[in-house]
Amino acid sequence: MLALSAVLRRQQFLIRALGVGGSHGGISHHRTMQAVKCMSGTSLEADADSILRAITPTLDRSRHKGQAGKVAVVGGCREYTGAPYFAAISALKIGADLSHVFCTKDAAPVIKSYSPELIVHPVLEESYSVSDLGDEDRRQITSEILAEVDKWMERFDCMVIGPGLGRDPFLLECVSKIMKHARESNVPIVIDGDGLFLVTNSIDLISGYPLAVLTPNVNEYKRLVQKVLSSDIDDQDAHEQVLSLAKRIGGVTILRKGKSDIISDGEIVQSVSIYGSPRRCGGQGDILSGSVAVFLSWARQLISATEGNFTISPTNPTMLGCIAGSALLRKAASLAFENKKRSTLTTDIIEYLGRSLEDICPAS
Repeated sequence: MLALSAVLRRQQFLIRALGVGGSHGGISHHRTMQAVKCMSGTSLEADADSILRAITPTLDRSRHKGQAGKVAVVGGCREYTGAPYFAAISALKIGADLSHVFCTKDAAPVIKSYSPELIVHPVLEESYSVSDLGDEDRRQITSEILAEVDKWMERFDCMVIGPGLGRDPFLLECVSKIMKHARESNVPIVIDGDGLFLVTNSIDLISGYPLAVLTPNVNEYKRLVQKVLSSDIDDQDAHEQVLSLAKRIGGVTILRKGKSDIISDGEIVQSVSIYGSPRRCGGQGDILSGSVAVFLSWARQLISATEGNFTISPTNPTMLGCIAGSALLRKAASLAFENKKRSTLTTDIIEYLGRSLEDICPAS
């Protein structure tokens, strides 16, 4: 009876969210039943394998460099150099052609040393480097940073904001302006780590932007819920709460990380519950953000190429990117744990991304 009651509450919540029933007599019975079906039983679980097969592009000799995706990561400071690397290299391991990192000058040599595959831009500044400057000089430096990033902006299929960013005030101020420019250029943005700290305190940065994806962990999600919904986390009606949060922020897509990843764009809710790994080494969220960026880019390309005439569901590229990225990370983490057990590290999981995708979508 308790389980049935919870299902009914979920059904009623989504029906209200869609404006179905009661005073809305013009809404068809068919739509009512779709709402009920969406929120009942296991229908919430996304068909991740089908989505991965549908949006992963084929490899052929006619393609040229850049067609499989150009991703940028904005993050990396003195303290944190691993996170932006994990996000950027994961994008390449999955199949993106080019991966950039925009970081502070202190972080750049370290990130460059991790891999020659990444294009590293040491353009960001922290407060300590501008502490002796006046307001006018600070504004000039900010303008120069934005100009440097803007030179590349139109080339990117997606930007990841936040891995290893830190919380330095001057740095966050610059990044908030980069986010505004990305939005003006209609570039999708995946926000993770300290990028979530930034947007939680400045919701207007992403409010109403349908190409924004937020990937909060439990603590980051808690802060978002308290800020936007003025409530606490509701684990009993978790799907409804994620849907409500995404809708309230204006149709951004939220991927709430957890035992099951819950994903909503404010219109629908889906879950990815594939078993991953009990090993919770740091950095897996950075893999996820880089993965979502690539799959989101591929989903947008597919939608553009087919003019929306394809049979997979959902049809929102941000939802497709989140489902595919979540599923692939979980599959890779499972394979890594099978082989490494307690010693599994984030770098081990990254090495299994390609094999996990190959098992679903063979390259040849």
